[in-house]
Amino acid sequence: MLMAAAFAVLSMAARPAAAVDLTMYYPVAVGGPVTKIIDDMVSRFEKDNPDIKMTAVYAGNYTDTMTKAMTAMKGGQPPQLSVLLSTDVFTLMDENAIVPFDDLVGDKAWFKEFYSAFMANGQIDGKTWSVPFQRSTIVLYWNKDAFKEAGLDPEKAPASWDEMVEMSKKLVKKDGGNTTRWGIEIPSTGYAYWMLQALAIENGQKMMNEPGNEVYLTASKTVAALEYWVDLSRKHNVAPAGSIDWATLRNDFLEGKTAMMWHTTGNLTAGKDAAKFQFGVAMLPARERRGSPTGGGNFYIFKSASPEQQKAAVKFIQWITAPDRAAEWSMKTGYVAVSPAAYKTPTMEAYAKAFPQATVARDQLEHAVPELSVHENGRIYKFIGDAVQAAITGAQKPQEALAAAQQQSDRVLRAYK
Repeated sequence: MLMAAAFAVLSMAARPAAAVDLTMYYPVAVGGPVTKIIDDMVSRFEKDNPDIKMTAVYAGNYTDTMTKAMTAMKGGQPPQLSVLLSTDVFTLMDENAIVPFDDLVGDKAWFKEFYSAFMANGQIDGKTWSVPFQRSTIVLYWNKDAFKEAGLDPEKAPASWDEMVEMSKKLVKKDGGNTTRWGIEIPSTGYAYWMLQALAIENGQKMMNEPGNEVYLTASKTVAALEYWVDLSRKHNVAPAGSIDWATLRNDFLEGKTAMMWHTTGNLTAGKDAAKFQFGVAMLPARERRGSPTGGGNFYIFKSASPEQQKAAVKFIQWITAPDRAAEWSMKTGYVAVSPAAYKTPTMEAYAKAFPQATVARDQLEHAVPELSVHENGRIYKFIGDAVQAAITGAQKPQEALAAAQQQSDRVLRAYK
């Protein structure tokens, strides 16, 4: 009995007197062992900080995670921090759900350590509402073996829209009346607004204003961007007709069903580990200019967290975004490391030298613009996604589909002007 009591006292002494509990909602939007990587990093953080206990909750894709975070908040049990889309910032501000980092961080020079392109979405009205972590741009993947087979230079990706069409025509492979390999696939489900924004940027068109209360879906260059996308299947016959699924496209590429694809750089490491052929990664092709919207998730801290929890959340975020760990995260996933310092670490320099594809998305930041971010993002994304689906499937012409989405968006955003 005395021994048991003594053991209990020792156990209590070994534990921090006032451990801070943190719940973090985390999205898993692409394939690969992301949950295992995060679990490992959380475990190491807890080892370094025994006074903080973290629970990572994997809540589905970004949309699912945002929905669950909002539901938990309204139910009185929100997480203390979460990785959500960088573009969710207006909605989270409108819901009074988050706090800016400015009052929680001692040295604001920390904000300058991140790539400015990744900070753009989270800095509004002079305050920093989120900090980048799981960040990306869209890149073009190409199958070098397929290029060789088609008589194309396997080291040269298309640099323009016209080149992408011409190369795709040579890459299409048929067996009788069946197409066994397409030239190009661009996903039209999941993140259709993201792909349309990329095409619009390359065509010289912004998709939204900085206050987040206007979108430009019926601008002639936005319409032309969607027309080009539709023409890949309906006019040029280099892409499959109908919807192309975000979740299965990587498998199509790895199985040789398409010679090229547009997808997040967050698939890079999983692709490298699974591909049975040599592949390249390139910046997206240009029409008027190069360009991709940034993408991916930022850390947010919830207003309902206690001061101690908010302080602990900042400590974790600063720990996991430090150069060595940002580099580790990038190498293990393919996401872009969020600071220039991460690319100067010895391990990242060696990795990039051996696998130069790892720096393409980072280099594309020079041409990147902030991802589409407006008030009531979820509704606006749905309007755009529905318009893309209607155009891609032939249910409506691109101009008609985008006109309907513009009208719906204007009605929703009018309240924020």
